[in-house]
Amino acid sequence: MVPVQQAAGSVLCHDLTQIVPGEFKGPAFKKGHILREEDIPRLLDMGKEHIFVWEMHSGLLHENSAAERMARAAIGKGLKLSGPKEGKMDFVAEADGLLKVNVEALYEINELAETVMVTRHSNQTVRQGAVVGGTRIIPLVIEEAKIEHIEEICGKNAPLIEVKPMRRLSAGIVTTGSEVYKGRIEDRFGPVVIGKLEELGCRVLGQILAPDRVELIVEAIGKFLEAGAEMICVTGGMSVDPDDVTPAGIKAAGGRIVTYGAPVLPGSMFMLAYIGSVPVLGLPGCVMYHKTSIFDLILPRVLAGEEITRTDFVRLAHGGLCMFCGECRYPNCSFGKNS
Repeated sequence: MVPVQQAAGSVLCHDLTQIVPGEFKGPAFKKGHILREEDIPRLLDMGKEHIFVWEMHSGLLHENSAAERMARAAIGKGLKLSGPKEGKMDFVAEADGLLKVNVEALYEINELAETVMVTRHSNQTVRQGAVVGGTRIIPLVIEEAKIEHIEEICGKNAPLIEVKPMRRLSAGIVTTGSEVYKGRIEDRFGPVVIGKLEELGCRVLGQILAPDRVELIVEAIGKFLEAGAEMICVTGGMSVDPDDVTPAGIKAAGGRIVTYGAPVLPGSMFMLAYIGSVPVLGLPGCVMYHKTSIFDLILPRVLAGEEITRTDFVRLAHGGLCMFCGECRYPNCSFGKNS
């Protein structure tokens, strides 16, 4: 560190940020800049009376080099790096997909002193170009051994962060309920489910209405399996009322039940099963009339090719309560963020 008045001819070892409220925020001088006499008044105007100049020793890394090594150790598929800028590297989504973060490894890295790695919540959909994480160190230089330790953590838990592509599955919809089947009331499930599927790129093979009879639900599911459906959504009839036989129909069709019931509101009567490798989603009534529900939490993970377990559902409990905001901000809210 040297006084600004004595800094002419020195090499700046980090970006110096200047902030002019409402006009500009960015580096006034970049790392590596050789300071000149004419730079000194501007530095003083920025409130810099002392600055750090380049004087590296063996075994130390500059903030830019450290951030880049950390980022390259952590990065997985579907991401690219941006930076370093002002000592920070960003993880940027290369395409739309599902963000996956090894949260325990992320915590382990941030237990270490002088290093920072942050991400968005795991298991949320992200758009191409979105910044989903970043990394930096706190001081201007750091012992290389500390970065090597982080590289070891990332190597044992690879990838620490990635964006998985979501498959464009062919989906069939079976809507149960004798009242809908007989035309006593209009189906409201179909348009909602179709809209959510198509928004994520799925192809809807069709919709079959079935009365509350187990054998006819089995028949409808079978028709979609024969047609090559890669996913089946069964809507309605998911409660414990005597006439609601959808869970029994899914099981009778050969469904291996992962869960019937989930610690999520809205969505507690949700069912997930697999017939062979085909996921079957039993959707409760809340999907029809709530903008956001458990369907929005599980569907992207299914499309990303994950075989979801009972443990995955248990982890939804913390953060599984929708706050029913007047203007829905999902996914920019707490709903489902501990999964």
